[in-house]
Amino acid sequence: METVEVLIVGGGIAGASLGARLAGTRKVLLIEAEDVCGRHSTGRSAAFWQASLGGPSPERDLSLASKAMFDEGWPGSDVPLLRHRGAIHLTGPCGEDMEAGDDLGGIYTPRHLDRAALDKLIPGLRDQWTGAWLESSCADIDVAAFHAACLAAIRRRGGEVRTDCTFRSASRQEGHWIADTEAGHIKTTILVDAAGAWGDEVARKSGVAPLGLVPKRRTVVQVRVGRHGLRDLPFVTDLHQSFYFKGEGDNSVWVCPLDETPVDPCDVAPEEMDVAVAVDRFQRAVDWPVEAVERKWAGLRTFAPDRGMKFGFDPVSHGFFWCVGQGGMGIQTAPAASLMCASLILDQPLPASLAGIDPADFAPRQIGV
Repeated sequence: METVEVLIVGGGIAGASLGARLAGTRKVLLIEAEDVCGRHSTGRSAAFWQASLGGPSPERDLSLASKAMFDEGWPGSDVPLLRHRGAIHLTGPCGEDMEAGDDLGGIYTPRHLDRAALDKLIPGLRDQWTGAWLESSCADIDVAAFHAACLAAIRRRGGEVRTDCTFRSASRQEGHWIADTEAGHIKTTILVDAAGAWGDEVARKSGVAPLGLVPKRRTVVQVRVGRHGLRDLPFVTDLHQSFYFKGEGDNSVWVCPLDETPVDPCDVAPEEMDVAVAVDRFQRAVDWPVEAVERKWAGLRTFAPDRGMKFGFDPVSHGFFWCVGQGGMGIQTAPAASLMCASLILDQPLPASLAGIDPADFAPRQIGV
């Protein structure tokens, strides 16, 4: 029987970044059911780093800590992982506003924009928008490069990444987990559930009580419009969070209706109604003619019932480690989250780079719950 110290189930950014942290200190095996890692969430993400995402929360603390790690450069990546974009939060239709931008603040203080300033940044913006907050620190994340660097780090440090390897079940035997997989039985000290939308399924198959995770569909549409010079257009959203769009090419933008439709774990596809809603909301925001829908896709974002990320050992099932519920923040928090999780697994104190972060805020459940 094959024996490892840490078996990670799931090859998305959660499992890959954690594996990169642990490889070299523990014998790590990451298994992924698909033929490539990151197919359902990581590989479909329109990821950007945004300080305001999630509001004041422990998750935001992970985002801020991760920003410094992105800026320093992820080990093994030979390209910068962040590219400046900026974000604009539109205000106006219902008289709504933010008090001094408090909800967008922290150390990344936003700047208020009046309508005249908005017209310079977004020509063709419709009249209902009277102002905005500019969050200049927002940046695109090179998801493919980040994910590839994590997987490469696992291999380089002596770990293994095994695709086409379905997790079937696991049981606790004589102080270890015995996992039944497509590649046979694997004995491990620690079983990490980083299976995203399938997180509760992995738990059930291991005899562990599920957390009540809910996968939700998110739709993105790439449209070609009758305006040019849009490649570096900021990320634009409204305070009601009913849409966003951002530049992609010279005359193309990505548009999202910010949908969160509960679905079963699956190879999700966009619904035509959501595509239509995305285009409609975009056209209500700006007067740019939509010439064609060039691409459309959907991905899964998985939430715990309280919408908080869940990291840590299960209080009942010894050696079962949760790494799930990242929602739409998994990529921008991965550097710090993986470092925190690795510290917990290795039973080490958190490093100074995670000062102010309390792992208890991410506990999968309280004892007895």
